[in-house]
Amino acid sequence: MGVIPIALPNWSKSESIQMAVVAIVVAVAGEIKINPFIGEDFRIGLGSSAFLFLLLLMSHLPYWRAGIAAGATVLLFRVSVDGAASPGTFYLLDSLKTHFSAMLYYIVFAAGMALIQRRLHHFNPFILGACVSLIDFVSNEAELLMRSVAFGLPYFQTNQWMLIPIIAVVRSYFTTGIYSSIAVHQMRSIHAEQQKRIEQMINVGSGLYGEVFYLRKSMDVIEQITAKSHDLYGLLVKEGLNDYGRSVLEITQQIHEVKKDSQRILAGLMKLSDLESAPEMTLAEIVELVVKSNGEYSRMLKKEVRIEKDVGIDYVTAHYIPLITVLNNLAANSVEAIERLGTIRIRVREREGETLFIVSDTGTGIAKQDKNMVFEPGFTTKFNQEGVAATGIGLSHVRDIVGSFTGRFLLMEPGPEAETTFVAVFPTVKLKKGV
Repeated sequence: MGVIPIALPNWSKSESIQMAVVAIVVAVAGEIKINPFIGEDFRIGLGSSAFLFLLLLMSHLPYWRAGIAAGATVLLFRVSVDGAASPGTFYLLDSLKTHFSAMLYYIVFAAGMALIQRRLHHFNPFILGACVSLIDFVSNEAELLMRSVAFGLPYFQTNQWMLIPIIAVVRSYFTTGIYSSIAVHQMRSIHAEQQKRIEQMINVGSGLYGEVFYLRKSMDVIEQITAKSHDLYGLLVKEGLNDYGRSVLEITQQIHEVKKDSQRILAGLMKLSDLESAPEMTLAEIVELVVKSNGEYSRMLKKEVRIEKDVGIDYVTAHYIPLITVLNNLAANSVEAIERLGTIRIRVREREGETLFIVSDTGTGIAKQDKNMVFEPGFTTKFNQEGVAATGIGLSHVRDIVGSFTGRFLLMEPGPEAETTFVAVFPTVKLKKGV
């Protein structure tokens, strides 16, 4: 896996401003330093680590210009600090001579990073750390060489050659590790947000599927009414009842207009739901989505509902929208049937070439006199405080959706635990991809 670029905030789109920020941060961080070589004037500070981190963070910047800006700022900053600290003994040329090698370090480091800039985010963290370690080592050697030339010091010192590679590796991997950790965290956050939006879109698609199915069914009824109305018109005219015939014909025309409007609405809903190009999901993913959405629904209703899942058979299906529509409605009915505390169980089984989706709950149950009516169109036991009936698609439409797959929808007799249990039975060959 390559190093993931971190998304920058929109607070600064100007390269000049960003390079100025980099230069100032590096100059200040460079003053927090240690000296591992006793008796030598070679310092290891946080400036190089800060510079590397900012280059990784702002990989769109021209690195060589950023290196020149950072190096020049570090030089001016350190010369200014020298002047402020010892105004009486300050000599500008000596201070420039002392800190010029530090400026060279940042320029050489930026030039090395520019060589790998285009492939920066294609490297995995280990390879990136190795490349940066080599660049850091070369930059430190350039700084030491300039310092030895400026002060007439021996270039080769055994203790330095032993410590510089170690420091380069530790510093490079430490910085790239922090950057990679932040990038991975950001990637996970983005992925979680994308997953949430996908789940919302799937739930919307599930709702649209129910509306499309209901509208198609209504259009079939409208078609039948139109045909019967036209037949009635012909019969009335034949019997000489022309006035009544004209009235029926007007009604027939109005019904036909309603049908055309319904067709336009259906076409729009079909484009929104885009069911023909639906991707695929496993049964386990479908059940997990239903559990999650109805868990949120129960919390919204301020109920303590435990939703258990048991997926005994799992396979990939392209018909996840109708399955989610069916299971979401059954699970939502179960949530609403539970007064305050309760349990919902969603199980998936395969038996004799059929896939069974079993939804049971410990809610208030269904009255005995209502059991023969629960699948009737328009039947509901749920009313709001004003006495208005619920507007869900209803068990009759759930049954019709299952029936469209030549399946069966059953209300089971309560078991020992007195649970209300619905079973949606689908032929596996109708659902399973590749069968």
